[in-house]
Amino acid sequence: MDDPADLSRLADIVVPPPVAWWPPAPGWWIVVAASLGILAILGTALVARWRRNAYRRASLAELAAIGTVDDPASAAAVSVILKRTALTAYPRDMVASLTGAGWLAFLDRTSGSQDFTKGPGTGLTRAAFGAQPSDGDGDAVAAAARRWVKRHRVEG
Repeated sequence: MDDPADLSRLADIVVPPPVAWWPPAPGWWIVVAASLGILAILGTALVARWRRNAYRRASLAELAAIGTVDDPASAAAVSVILKRTALTAYPRDMVASLTGAGWLAFLDRTSGSQDFTKGPGTGLTRAAFGAQPSDGDGDAVAAAARRWVKRHRVEG
């Protein structure tokens, strides 16, 4: 029986028991806690952004209620909505006194476009003096106003 090649002394390999899924290792707790922290920060930032942009949603709803700018009264209403929106987003002393070409230049400067000084937004100034918007111009003025409300950025 001292024969090393004797197979009668062989035994099965002892397999350790399977690793339990619960409770997880400490590293997984750290990963879960970090993930929850990141989600909380992102959620807070999204809610804050949504609240900050409430004035934009309200202005867009008012512009949608006006629809096409087809007479001087609707052009004046669009201008009032834009002014109210600007007063919400920018300091009062920067916006309140603006009229005419200065107002249109402000709208262009804050949106990074030329929709109001050289584009369809010039119809706002003409409508202030009682001019009827030309065919298709009313839709373009309304579209320019919606673009400004969506895209304007506060300087500073």
